[in-house]
Amino acid sequence: MGGGFRVLHLVRPFLSVLPEVQTAERRVPFREKVMYTVVSLFIFLVCSQLPLYGIHSATGSDPFYWMRVILASNRGTVMELGITPIVTSGLVMQLLAGSKLIEVDNSVREDRALLNGAQKLLGVLITIGEAVAYVLSGMYGDVRDLGAGNAILIIIQLFFAGIIVICLDELLQKGYGLGSGISLFIATNICENIIWKAFSPTTINSGRGAEFEGAVIALFHLLFTRADKTRALKEAFYRQNLPNVTNLLATVVVFLIVIYFQGFRVVLPVRSKSARGQQGSYPIKLFYTSNMPIILQSALVSNLYFISQLLFKRYSNNFVVNLLGKWKESEYSSSGQLIPVGGLVYYISPPTSLGDIVANPFHAIFYLTFMLTACALFSKTWIEVSGSSARDVAKQLKEQQMFMPGHRESNLQRELNRYIPTAAAFGGICIGALTVVADFMGAIGSGTGILLAVTIIYQYFETFDKERASELGFFGF
Repeated sequence: MGGGFRVLHLVRPFLSVLPEVQTAERRVPFREKVMYTVVSLFIFLVCSQLPLYGIHSATGSDPFYWMRVILASNRGTVMELGITPIVTSGLVMQLLAGSKLIEVDNSVREDRALLNGAQKLLGVLITIGEAVAYVLSGMYGDVRDLGAGNAILIIIQLFFAGIIVICLDELLQKGYGLGSGISLFIATNICENIIWKAFSPTTINSGRGAEFEGAVIALFHLLFTRADKTRALKEAFYRQNLPNVTNLLATVVVFLIVIYFQGFRVVLPVRSKSARGQQGSYPIKLFYTSNMPIILQSALVSNLYFISQLLFKRYSNNFVVNLLGKWKESEYSSSGQLIPVGGLVYYISPPTSLGDIVANPFHAIFYLTFMLTACALFSKTWIEVSGSSARDVAKQLKEQQMFMPGHRESNLQRELNRYIPTAAAFGGICIGALTVVADFMGAIGSGTGILLAVTIIYQYFETFDKERASELGFFGF
């Protein structure tokens, strides 16, 4: 045993006190899996609407505003932290294992259990740390005004909500449900946002009288109330600072484009040495790393936004701080939300409209270049640290006694190297390009959000098909 194993063994004393969902010991029927998935989603949605007890306020500029789309969080509720702890702990452990700082043999059951335990323990510690940081940073009002009792109560609520998220994710991944809690909650959060902006009955006074927030409801309202139908249609399609029909159509177009690209793949034939005549295939998708590049890129940008905003509030006259980013209060936000108007954070943020692209072409070009480069680099890096590189895949196939017909066993890694790095880099560029196109078109929920939602929903459709096929096969149909 190496030093890495000893590090993982430090987790062993904590395994008995960590919350755990036992792996399903029987084959869980498809309908039962769907039920568990729906119940888990219902619990998450209830927590997303349950306000935190004891807070004084949750108004003003939200420093985590840019992260909420990928973290399935809702401000001022018990789901304030969303999936942040579990995503962060997962990424940290994946990076440590991938970079060999922690030695893990995935073929050994004990090692897998220790790695999962370490990830869970880190998630619990991050939950406590973030809950304390939120309260102390004044997210819910001045700590002195809150009082020690309320502050502790808020921390306890956020902690238990974090434990619930960890348990729900584990429940689905241990064979009781479909997919993972992380994917399910991200997709639900984004889809909920899109549906709300399409059909929201909330009225907003934008200076031209009361208008409905929802693009579809606003369309019918304008057609029924305006005498000039042509002008009403134009306003419904192109109104500023509120969701419009063009945004909605752009969202549908991006959905269809991403679904189309999901089908692009190279299928490599493989055969088994042990079972003669048994032939299979190893598909290499265009989106080889799925939505990981955009999640990592979004996390990086969001953290830059957060750091820049905090520094600008304190040192707005500092040259270096202004170089990182300048902020001002949005004139269209009633909560005083800050938006970037200069510096690095401005250039790595998407243009707000086609008019903005025409007025600031350098901003659009810089944003496009940054997105394509970042997604390609993150995609190539991720295959190395997540165990999905050509070397890792070749090792897995050899362990399973699989080979590629017409190729020597020693050439397996070289053959995979012709496809996997290219698929990772080019797939990352395509993901970045689709995100940019969605942002330029003004799609609802941002390009990042739509891309995450579509890839996750597509994965769920594939999972549904596999589960139904195996269920039919199991019963002999």
